[in-house]
Parts: sequence; C-alpha cells; structure tokens
Amino acid sequence: MCHFLSQNSQPAIRGDDITVKSYKVESRITSRFSHTTVKSSVVNSGPNAQSIGFNVQIPKRAFITNFTMNVNGITFVGSVKEKTVARNLYAQARARGKAAGLVRYRTDMETFKTEVHVPPGSKIEFELHYQEMMQRKLGFYEHSLYLQPGRLVPQFQVDVYIYEPSGIASVETPNTLGEHFSGMAKLTSSKDKAHVVFKPSLQQQRKCENCTTSAIDGVFTVKYDVLRDSNAGELHVSDGHFVHFFAPANLSPLPKNIVFVIDVSGSMWGVKMKQTVEAMQTILDDLTMDDYFSIVDFNHNVRCWSEELVPGSTIQVAEAKKYIQNIKPNGGTNINEALMRAVQMLVKASNQGMIDPRSVSMIMLVSDGDPTVGEIKLSAIQKNLKKVMREEFSLFSLGIGFDVDYDFLERIAMENRGVAQRIYTSHDASDQIRRFYSQVSSPLLRKITVQFPEDSVSDVTQNHFDKYFSGSELVVAGKVLPSDSTTLNSFTTASADRLDLSLQTEADYLELDAALAQQQHAFTGFARQMWAYITVNQLLAERSLAPTAGQKRKITQRILTLAVEHQFVTPLTALLVESEEAKERLLADSPKDPKQGSGMAALGGRTPVQMVHSIPPWVQMTTPAPPSHAERPLPDHITIVENDPHFIVHLPKNNMDICFNIDSEPGHILNLVSDPGAGVVVNGQLVGSKRVGVEDKEKVNTYFGTVSVFYQPDGIRVSVSTDRIDLTDGRNNHSFTWGATADITQDRVKLSIVKDSKVMVTVDDKITVMVLLHRVWKKHPTHVDFLGLYIPNNNQYSSQAHGLIGQFGQEPEVRVFNLHQGADPLKKEATMEVKGTKLVVTRGWQKDYRRDNKRGSDVFCWFIHNSGKGFIDGHYTNYIVPRLDSFLPLPL
Repeated sequence: MCHFLSQNSQPAIRGDDITVKSYKVESRITSRFSHTTVKSSVVNSGPNAQSIGFNVQIPKRAFITNFTMNVNGITFVGSVKEKTVARNLYAQARARGKAAGLVRYRTDMETFKTEVHVPPGSKIEFELHYQEMMQRKLGFYEHSLYLQPGRLVPQFQVDVYIYEPSGIASVETPNTLGEHFSGMAKLTSSKDKAHVVFKPSLQQQRKCENCTTSAIDGVFTVKYDVLRDSNAGELHVSDGHFVHFFAPANLSPLPKNIVFVIDVSGSMWGVKMKQTVEAMQTILDDLTMDDYFSIVDFNHNVRCWSEELVPGSTIQVAEAKKYIQNIKPNGGTNINEALMRAVQMLVKASNQGMIDPRSVSMIMLVSDGDPTVGEIKLSAIQKNLKKVMREEFSLFSLGIGFDVDYDFLERIAMENRGVAQRIYTSHDASDQIRRFYSQVSSPLLRKITVQFPEDSVSDVTQNHFDKYFSGSELVVAGKVLPSDSTTLNSFTTASADRLDLSLQTEADYLELDAALAQQQHAFTGFARQMWAYITVNQLLAERSLAPTAGQKRKITQRILTLAVEHQFVTPLTALLVESEEAKERLLADSPKDPKQGSGMAALGGRTPVQMVHSIPPWVQMTTPAPPSHAERPLPDHITIVENDPHFIVHLPKNNMDICFNIDSEPGHILNLVSDPGAGVVVNGQLVGSKRVGVEDKEKVNTYFGTVSVFYQPDGIRVSVSTDRIDLTDGRNNHSFTWGATADITQDRVKLSIVKDSKVMVTVDDKITVMVLLHRVWKKHPTHVDFLGLYIPNNNQYSSQAHGLIGQFGQEPEVRVFNLHQGADPLKKEATMEVKGTKLVVTRGWQKDYRRDNKRGSDVFCWFIHNSGKGFIDGHYTNYIVPRLDSFLPLPL
C-alpha cells in the first residue's frame, strides 16, 4: 500500500536524467504560528520513463496540511481523512507510481516522500504545505527549514515572512548552512514585520567554482523574539478565536530542589557516560546557595551521593563533581528503585521543613535503556511512581540514544508534570543535555491559571500550568463567544518567589482582523489553526495516558473530527491525494516507530504540550469566574502632591485645605512620610523639565519622577517611576510595567497596578499610598512624564510619624482671620495663625486628578508662600534625604 523509504539522507528531488527548474520555500509566521509551503518544478529530461521522487524534511512538531502534484497537466489534490477511510479509498483505485508517505528520522525532523513514475519529457510540479506553532525556548522562537535540493537549481529561493502584532524585539539568521553562504540571507524588518530572503544564484550554489554539485545541504534557521510591554501577556483575538501568550520576565527565579538520577549501567560505558559527566559538570555549577540537590546513580544497585538534599554551596558542588567524575558504568538497570529513592529524598526534605514551600521540586532522570533489574514491567513502574510522587514534584526524563523506550520515558514525565527529551548520541550530546537543563533550570512561577469572564469563551485549551520557566512561554487558546462587548479580558494568577500575582490584559475583538487585512504576507487563519493545533496535541497526550479503552476511543474520535476539519495529518489521519477524476490516488500517512509502539508514540520529539505545560489528567479545563478587580476608592479627605510639586494638605478637624509648593532641585529626594514606629517611609525623587532653549540660570520646574514606599519590618520596597514599578525585598527584584493591570502581594505589602493609570500600595492594611501616572506628549519641548501622590488622612501612623506629609497625622491648630482683598483681585488674602506663627496666606486652588486625569477638578485652598515656611516644621531642606529608603533623621 504505502512504500516507505528509510535511508537517512536523501536529496529533495530524486531521479537520474532530470532537470529541476525551481525549488521555492515560503513560510508565513503570524503570532507565532507558521504556515510553510514547499514547491518544486521538475522535468524528466532523460530518454526513458522513470520514477521521480520529492522529499521534504519537516519539523517533528509540524502537521502536514496539504500536498498537491501536477503531472503533465493532471492535478492531484490532497485531503486529510481518517486513516481507515483513506486506506479504503486508496485500495479501490490503482496507485500511481509509489505512494507518498512519512518516514521518521532519528533527528528533530520527519520526512515526507513521494514518487511518481512518468514518461520522458514529463513536467511535474510538487507542492507541500505544513503548519506548526513556534515554541519559545531560552528567550527565542526558532524556525528551521531543511534545505537539500541535491543538485543545482536555476530558481532557488527561501522566503520567511514574520508578522507579530505586538512588535518584533529581535530577529536574526544564524549562519547554520556553513561559511559558504555567510551573509547571503537578506533581512529587512520594521516594528512588527520581518522578511528574510535566501536566494543564492546558480554560481553561488556550487560547492566550488567549477563544481556541478550543490553546497546547499542543511538547516536554514530564523530566530526571533517579540516585544512584551507587560508581564500580563498578550491577548490576540482573530477569526472568532483567541490566543493568550504569557511570558513574563524581570522576576526572580524560585529556589529549586533537584535530584539527579543517573543511569550508570554497563550500556552507558564510553562516550555516553563521558558526555553525561561533561554536561553534569556545567549543570552543577549552575546551582546556587538557595537551591538544594542530591545525586542518585543506579545500575542493578542504587547509590546516593548524599542521603539528604544539601545546599548548592561551592564546597558541596565540588564534592558532587568529584563523585560523578569517578563513576564507572557496569551492570544492569534498576530504574524503579532509583526513582523511588529520589522521590523519598524529596518527601523527607519536605516533611522535615527543609524545602521552601514556594520552591520547585524536580527529579531529572538520565537513562539509555529499559529496566533489566528489580521491577521491569513498565506499566508497574509508571503506577509505582504515580503513587508516591507528590503534586508539587515534577519529573523530567532524558533518553539517551535509541535502546531506551522513549515512549515510556515520555509517559512517566507527562504524568508527573514534566517533559521528556531524546538525546542523540552525536558529538554534541553533552550540549543537548545542558540545553535541556537550561530550559528548566530557572522556574519563575508556580500554579499559573489563566481565566476569562464567564460566557465570553468556550473550548479553552489547557489553562492551568504547574510551572513557568524563564525564556519559555505559556499559550492558551479558545473560541470567542458572541457578545455585546467589544473587548475580551483575561486574568492570570500565579505564585512567584514570596509574591502572589494577579494580572489582567485585554484585546479588542476587531482590531487584529483589521490589521491582518492590511498585511500582504500574514497568515490570516492563524488563530483558528493554532487553537486546533494545541487542542489536537493535548488530546494526543491525553490519549496516551487514557486509563481505559472506552476513554481512549472517545478521545480518538475528538482528534479525528478536529484533524479532518482542520486538515492535519496526525498519527490517526492520512492524506489522500487524488486526481480530478479520482482514478489515481496516492496516500501519505504517519508510520509507527518500531521502538515506540503505537502510532501515537511516533510523535517522538513532538512534545504534545509545551515545556512548561503540565498535562492531563490534573488539567483544569474549566474557566471559573475571574477574581474581582474592584478597587477600594480612596476617601474624599486626602493629602495630594501634584505637578511641580504642589502640596495640598487636608486638615479634617479644621475642614480646610492648605497648599504650598516646594522649590527644590532635580535629583533631590524629599521625605514625605517617615514613621519609624510603623516601619514605613515614603520618599519622592524630583525630575526637572526639559531644558530646551532654557538659560542655565533660569529656574527649571521640578516634578516627582519616582515615588518609593519602604516597609522596614519585611525589608520590602516598592519603587514607582514613570516607566516601571519595581518591588525589591533585599534579595530579589521583581519588575512590572504600566502596560497591564495587576495585583501583587508579598508578605504584608499589597501592590495594585491599574494599566497606564495608577498604583496603590498598601502596607499592613494600615497605610495606603496612591501614585497617579501623568503622561505628556513625548515631543513637548519642556514637559516630562511625572507622578502625582495621594495619601489618605485615615492612614494609621504611629505617634512618631513625620515628613512633609506625615507630620500632619497630628493635626495642628489653625486659625484663619483678617480676610481682605489681595494684590490679585481674583485671589483674597488672609492671616493664618499656626504653631504660634502668623502667616500671610492667599486664597487659590490646585488640581485633584483622581477622577479626571487630563483636566482634574479644582480644590480650593489657602496658599502658603516660601515653600511652606512656618506651616511645616523647620525648613524644606531639612526633608532632603540621601536615599529612596532613608528615614528622616529626628529631631529636625
């Protein structure tokens, strides 16, 4: 029926006397989803009839979506059908030449092959389409195209078009085809688009000046990353579907507890062990004092380097490296007992309180073979492991070479919140191990859940994730339900190191479709196909873990329905290629890998779920109502600092507002609240207006550019500037942008960010500070972005509170009398008696921008001249402090 060819490396076009007129590859990547088309035009220029073959290597994670062929004007069109249906149709008609098929190679690629038998002079055009989702690893998306034309081609061209609505941060074309083609890939890019073209001439393709063979043989790679303006992620809505991308940065890594379980059986002797040891030397160096680790090595026996987890100190790491260096592989393979011992070690550390409850606990298994000693039944090992593994533990499996049952390693990893990877025993195996470890060595978040308002979405892919690793990305997709609203909101909750996060983002229903319509090279159906791609891969993973035949059948049916509807060639579907009269048929389907059992396992390196995904059965597919983002309004009675900087102090007992300006210098830090009793300090740093055409002697207006709230008992400082919000605890620094609404809790400090608007900091539920963001036109000759400050009068300060604002926690007696006409007929003057001093004050008004950020509302007040002299204690210069976390030295 299908004829599969398994030799390792073959040119794209096979045949003797043939002329390859053209070979063209085009990829359209839109919002991390790629659609690739490979086209070739060939002529049988020999005197005899012959078979001409067309081979394309495609990434393992990709799904073929179509294949068409035109032979002397007869067009063969492809359609994806359930395997049994396709095979029955295929059997009913005479196959033309040899059938198409997929062959698994032992690399990260699969090969599509077809052959067609044609008379001399025949013209054949081949066209293959496949799709895949870009996976972010170590901070980049990598798009790989395998190029092996096998001969010189007059028209050879590769085009990669990238369109990323949120903007492209970087794009590069590493020279993976070798020095011969250095600098030949041309890249043009703008804010949200990039185009890479690789078009070597016939002469440039030659291996040498007079050679008739092609130097093009290898992988052509494009690497890129996108701009992210907030940690809340990006929400893309298009074609009735949504995709939510979540890849936060600027967070401190969670501490990790890791047990390395290393196979040292006889089969690991030689190169495998040498490369494992090399990789482990680097991996151990990566551990920090906050990490805990141990090593279990096993053959027919199981040994522990340390019976307990130890901190990753320099001394312990050096001891561990020495231990690994001296391992001599021999004997059988007792995987079951080794894994049990590793789990017991984590359980013991957890029970004894050694493990930080917010840390990440993982086991990393490195093995090259099937069990031969102790429990050797794979299903029993899987059950044993499931029974003892706690929900907070993860297992990552590395299978070295091809003697290992990779399907088993993948199953036990998936079932225990991890992933598996095959390591190829080539010269760079130690790099492969190190690279895999790098992807999981920096966990930033735990227990991540992405939710949407009720009745706004349906058919949501996995939306609860066990961990998020630095440099990766979590992706949730679904269908958008009809609604009166024009925007879709998403709410993400997660736990970081000492922090609990709640983040919010939104997307307009129509905006992206309108933008896509303007793009010449975008893949407009990306959201619909990406949703189906993620769903099918998750169902394939679920199917491999299905406990009963009945459940497996149900999942199979769902996969078939989706794969046929979205035209994906999966392990359960086939591509039937028919001529227009349906008399001639070809069949492409997915083979079984002999070492991997079922057709499903033939996915091999196609990890059905991303590196950071946890897999069913613990997945929460529901979308419960998101947390409420109702904010507590600040009370009407409030002290305000706005503009350059105008202070408006509200005195509730006197029921009046007092105003004064502080005329200080840019860079000065003013103390606003200093309360050693409560352990709280609020300081503001001044920035000056732009000095465009301003004389040096001329006074520059100053504004608050940074406001800092420091809570000494927990050592936590929140620093709010016009471009970002930092939360620091002495050990870690977490950074957030103004680009998303977020709620963050760390110990007794709560931070609430409202997108592009304001930040509320609450300390110990007693003291609240609100910071308002003022953005100005960037090209304004003098104005700069600045912050306004709003502090409620009901803050519960201690009796020791002071500072430009804090001192009024103890309200002074104030008497205003002798009201009379001032120099300005619009502003009355009066005499104010305060703290035994008589001051001349002017009636005026300042602005409160809480309800209207642009125009503000007027607050009438008595204005005190000379930077508040006589109203504030001492002189304003007494309130200048050296650092953003400095308390005010007392007494003034």
